[in-house]
Amino acid sequence: MPVTSSTLPLRSSARPQVQRRKSLYEQVYSALRSGILTGEFAPGSRLIETQLTDWFNVSRTPLREALRQLQKEGLVTADTSGLQVTTISATEAIELYDCRLVLEKLAVGGACQYASSQQLKTLEGYVIQAEARDPKDADEQTLLQLLDLDYQFHHLIAESSGNRRLVSLLDQIFDAMALLRIQTLKQNPSVLEIRLEHRQVYEAIAQKDAATAIAAIQLHLLASKARVVKELKSPPA
Repeated sequence: MPVTSSTLPLRSSARPQVQRRKSLYEQVYSALRSGILTGEFAPGSRLIETQLTDWFNVSRTPLREALRQLQKEGLVTADTSGLQVTTISATEAIELYDCRLVLEKLAVGGACQYASSQQLKTLEGYVIQAEARDPKDADEQTLLQLLDLDYQFHHLIAESSGNRRLVSLLDQIFDAMALLRIQTLKQNPSVLEIRLEHRQVYEAIAQKDAATAIAAIQLHLLASKARVVKELKSPPA
């Protein structure tokens, strides 16, 4: 994906509203983090302090604190030219999927045992919503909705396992996965072709069939991994 020189989001002309209930650092951090994970600040985009202080109408101190925290989380990286939104390489993507596969197999196994009827109902709702959207024919907003549905589906499975430490570990991976999906999504929306795969995972969990659920999540993540890594290795259009 080509790196643009522009730092500010292109889809919004309105300045973000500052709410004084939180500290300036918290507000800037939340706004930047949200912008990165929703693609407002695209992977590879330069984060220039002077532009960002003007954009948020804050001093450099809270901005630098926010950027340092985002660096710790792996969402922002530094190089000789300054700071930029993290770009995920094919090798890093493979590592992410390998870690995610181990953790999510554990999550679906736990969900088969502990998921409540309400959690199963919500999980099915995410599947139905995704099935109503075809990524190949979707506009940008719909693709972002699919990306969010994908996250909500997998996050709820982790929560349904009852293992809070597992949820915490997966949250770290999900942030990097959001960057990865945004990075590949514009080139090929088919990386979000998740509808049938999610249905199979959900039905196995609903039937409390742990063996089938684990096999289904493995097939789903391996298929997703293949789609994403192929896109990362493809030359830009």
